[in-house]
Amino acid sequence: MSTVTIAPPPTTSGPPLQRETTAGNYFVANYPPFAFWSADAVPAFHQTLDQAPQPGVPLGLYAHIPFCRKRCHFCYFRVYTDKNADDIKAYLDALLKDLASYAPKAMIGGRKPRFIYFGGGTPSYLSPDQLRYLTEGMKQLLPWDEATEITFEAEPGTLTDHKLRAIREMGVTRLSLGIEHFDDAILEINGRAHRSKEIQRAYGYAREIGFPQINIDLIAGMVEETPEKWQETVAKAVAMAPDSVTIYQMEVPYNTGIYRQMKAEGKLVAPVADWDTKRRWVDEAFRAFEAQGYTVTSTTTVVKDPARVKFEYRQGLFSGADLLSVGVASFGHLNRVHYQNHHDFQPYVDAVSAGQFPTHRAYVLPDDERYLREFMLQLKLGRVCIDAFTEKFGEDPRTRFAAPLATLKSWGFLVDSSTHLGLTRDGLLQVDRLLQEFFKPEHRTGRYA
Repeated sequence: MSTVTIAPPPTTSGPPLQRETTAGNYFVANYPPFAFWSADAVPAFHQTLDQAPQPGVPLGLYAHIPFCRKRCHFCYFRVYTDKNADDIKAYLDALLKDLASYAPKAMIGGRKPRFIYFGGGTPSYLSPDQLRYLTEGMKQLLPWDEATEITFEAEPGTLTDHKLRAIREMGVTRLSLGIEHFDDAILEINGRAHRSKEIQRAYGYAREIGFPQINIDLIAGMVEETPEKWQETVAKAVAMAPDSVTIYQMEVPYNTGIYRQMKAEGKLVAPVADWDTKRRWVDEAFRAFEAQGYTVTSTTTVVKDPARVKFEYRQGLFSGADLLSVGVASFGHLNRVHYQNHHDFQPYVDAVSAGQFPTHRAYVLPDDERYLREFMLQLKLGRVCIDAFTEKFGEDPRTRFAAPLATLKSWGFLVDSSTHLGLTRDGLLQVDRLLQEFFKPEHRTGRYA
């Protein structure tokens, strides 16, 4: 397999960087961090369900499918590898009952989701019959006929031709394949269940049956990654010509197998590449795809045709859309209130079965933090529109965030035009770290998982 040769990115001055990959979560997925959400705010969340939605705010729907063939060593999500068919049936029943409890509420009733996302875990772990049972029940409660994007995460080794066809018949518009890497040894070392032959078979048939968008996930800096293996993986990904690619930088959250191994062996540094290397590898991948006409649309994403591929789930989540989430440990956002469900399987199922909302913790978002949340998340897309924020919130972000913007500018990461605030490529590759400059002081110590 030939490798992709790419010139190194330009260097940029900036603050001292943490070079080593140590334990912890750095990926900013929301604001404030989950550590600040609490059971005390759950009653406020329940009260907001009886209020009418804000005019013009779209609704999204997320369903968490927590089952996997195998737990990856780097995984920090709520997943289970030991559930039988009866457990799965009980869980699917709970998902539908969970959704049914929201459907008549003033916040949800009569609304139709604009975007739907099946995440995990491994949604494709479910059988075609189980998928049909779940999705037909969901559509009866919250019709999908106005949804413009339906995303479905899949592990290649779980995909048969029959199952892929069932997923397409569900109405899925974006199939997201968790490939992560093409080298079988790296897949094995990092605990992935699938192998490279399964990738090619699943991708080929998915193309045949006409999914409107196929996304593939990659991870830069997995255990025992090398420059040569990474370049081979990038070259193979480019050759597949997917509609979009999402590339993450390897982290070692505290609740992962890798961290437990580090702790047992007394090591302070994870057995993965350092941050400089991971950023360089992502940049190499971006450049390889850009050479084929792709466009970088976020800190993690390249897209072949931005006019057609919009990532509405991400855009909605980043722009204040309401997100109704069902499933164990899933988190949502309704009428400016964050919430998360019980994070263990049986308490979630038991609460729903008893006719209760399975809400574990919540957070009421003040106006200033709403502005802050949307600005930071949209900065992960590379740039934000000054006029749009000024019109929506009544204050120019250059005024609201004068101090952190000045800091980013002094470090050489800020792009400031008359219409937009954005980041250089170097800034985009480390945006999750830079966003800490915008955090309220009291939120800078909170963990994300």
